[in-house]
This record gives sequence, C-alpha cells and structure tokens, in this order.
Amino acid sequence: MKKITSNLLFKVIVAIALGGLLGNVIPASIGRIFATFNGLFDQLLKFLIPLIIVGLIIPAIAKLGNTAGKMLLATVALAYGSTLFSGFSTYFASMSIFPSLIDSTYAQNITNEVPGLSPYFSIEIPPFFDVMSALVFSFLVGIGLSKLKNSKLAEVMNDFENIITFIIEKVIIPLLPLFIFGIFLDMTYTGKVMMILNVFIKIIGVIFALHILLLLIQFIIAGLFSKQNPIKLLATLMPAYFTALGTQSSAATIPVTLTQVKKTGVSEDVAAFVVPLCATIHLAGSTLKIVACVIALMLMQGIPIDFAQMAGFICMLGVTMVAAPGVPGGAIMAAIGIIASMLGFDLQNQALMISLYIAMDSFGTACNVTGDGAIAIIINSIFGTKQIKTT
Repeated sequence: MKKITSNLLFKVIVAIALGGLLGNVIPASIGRIFATFNGLFDQLLKFLIPLIIVGLIIPAIAKLGNTAGKMLLATVALAYGSTLFSGFSTYFASMSIFPSLIDSTYAQNITNEVPGLSPYFSIEIPPFFDVMSALVFSFLVGIGLSKLKNSKLAEVMNDFENIITFIIEKVIIPLLPLFIFGIFLDMTYTGKVMMILNVFIKIIGVIFALHILLLLIQFIIAGLFSKQNPIKLLATLMPAYFTALGTQSSAATIPVTLTQVKKTGVSEDVAAFVVPLCATIHLAGSTLKIVACVIALMLMQGIPIDFAQMAGFICMLGVTMVAAPGVPGGAIMAAIGIIASMLGFDLQNQALMISLYIAMDSFGTACNVTGDGAIAIIINSIFGTKQIKTT
C-alpha cells in the first residue's frame, strides 16, 4: 500500500480527482492560496528549466566522448532517427485521428474567458538565460568536453548534473501533484474540467495503441537486419518492458534490458555499449507521447497547427530528449522548456501536458526501454563480432 501511495502516477490521479471534486466546494479565498502557490511554482520552473537543460545535456554529450568510433555514430544516428520517426509518424497519426475525437465545441468552451482564481501575490524569478541559449550553450560545451580528457570542467558539470537531478527528484517532482491540483481546482472553478477529462481518456487510448504499433515497427526492422522472427525478439524483451512499467525509469531498468538483449543473440560487448547509451539518448516512446499530447491540447483550444512549426519542434525535441534523466517524469521536465518557447504553451497548458504525460509515463518508458533492444540488435547485425575499440 505504501508503494502505491508513493507512486507519482497515483499522486497525480489523486490531485486531478481532488481538484475536480473540490473546485466547486472550496471558497475562493482558499482557492486563491493554491493559485498563489501555482504562480510561484511556475516562476520557479521557468527559472530552473534552462539550468536543467545545461545540467543534463552537457554531461550526457561529454560522456559520449570518442568511445567506439563508428559504433557510437551509428548508435546515435539510429537513436535519433528512431525518435524522429516516432515524432513525425505520431504527428500524422494524431492529425488524422484526433480531430474526430475532439469536437470543435471543446475549443470554443475551453477558450471562453471565465475569471479564474487569482493569486494573492506573485514574485518574478527571471532565468539567467532563455531555453534556446541553454540548448546552444549545452551542445557547444558538451561537444568540447567530449574531446578533452580528465577535464576539471567535466567534473564540475557532473556535480552540477547531480545537483539538478536532486532538485528534480526532491523538489520539482514532489511538488508537481500540488501544482496539478491547483490547476484542476481552477479549471473546475471555471467549469472546464469535465470537458478536458473526457478528452484525456480518448487521447490516452490512442497513444497506447500508437506505442504498441511503434514497437512492432522497430522490431520488424530489427528482425530484417538480424534475420530473426520479430515477434520472438519482441517477446524476449518483454521482461524489460514490464520492469520499466514498474520502475518508470530507463536507467533503473538497464540490468534487465542488458540480460534480455543478450538472449536475442547480441554480443556482450555490443549490449554493454548500446543499452546504457540508448537509455540516455533514445526516447522514442516519450517523444510519441509529447507530440500526441501537444497536438491534442492545441486542437482542444482551437490553436492553429502549422506543419513547419511542428517539424522544427519535433527535431528539437529529439535532441532535447537527451537531457531526460532516469527519473519518473524526467522527459517532460526536460521538454517543457521548448514546449513553452516554441509552441507558446501557457501555465495551464503546461500543467495539462505534465498531467497527460505522467498519466502514461510507465508506458512511454517501457516503449523507450524495449526500443533500446531493437537498436542493440540492429547494431549487432551491422558490426557483428567486431571488437569495440576505445580511443
């Protein structure tokens, strides 16, 4: 029971339920307390997001180094290609399916201006730099550090990564349910919550089906490369899939993923190299969820969807996913910066994104982990038993 109540998904579900139930009961004077908290938390997030990007992307790129040469390039290219395929295929599938599920009246009703709960006070916490500056800075410094040996700056960045991961795990993630409660409290107060929850259920069902289809495609390709039965390969990775459902962490599932990948015939050297690397850089399942949720929320509110804008967003999202730490909800925290900056999502939309994402966090992580196995199989087929050389 204690394990269930400490689960982030359980807390988010409780927060949504309480927000929906209490929105019409709690006096506005008390509701404004939660509105004040949400305003402060929003400012904290805006301040932290560039730091999160710097603290997580630089060490991730620096750790790649020059290890394994061509195999490194091939793995990174496959991981990024898989993520892009996931993002763009999800875009076209969502644009085909979601309009029939999301009635136009939702957009009209949700965007109607209804006075919400106002905070008692607000504090501005301007970030040191914006999201795009953080991304460019992270790529340049990370690439530079990957070429240096025994760099003191690399040690500093590793310590900074630990600090950022600590803040995400001990501050941001624990406060998210309260933040989401405040958002749904306000939406209930303004009469929008039932419309949104009705759409949530439909969206989650579609996204689950899409992630199963993505895994089938990944393993069909892996089967073609390795000349093995793709269904048997996918079945072999199922223990890793179900482990990830429970842990909600790619990093925590690495030992199980390694064991199952070796059972598919992948050499120990290739498995030990590819699986930990892909646990950081390959998040096709997370990308699928984020793209689908973004499109659904834009359709719900009648926001125009431009393909060129979404294409740029998906390409940038694929890179930003490298910053996702191995903690539950880490991917959405790494991505929320570009969601806000490139798509203009406001505080309410960001909270809805986080809620939708966390509701499916286990399935996205399981998709990421299982897809890592497909990439390992392909890399093993390309490089065979060649020895991994370090430089």
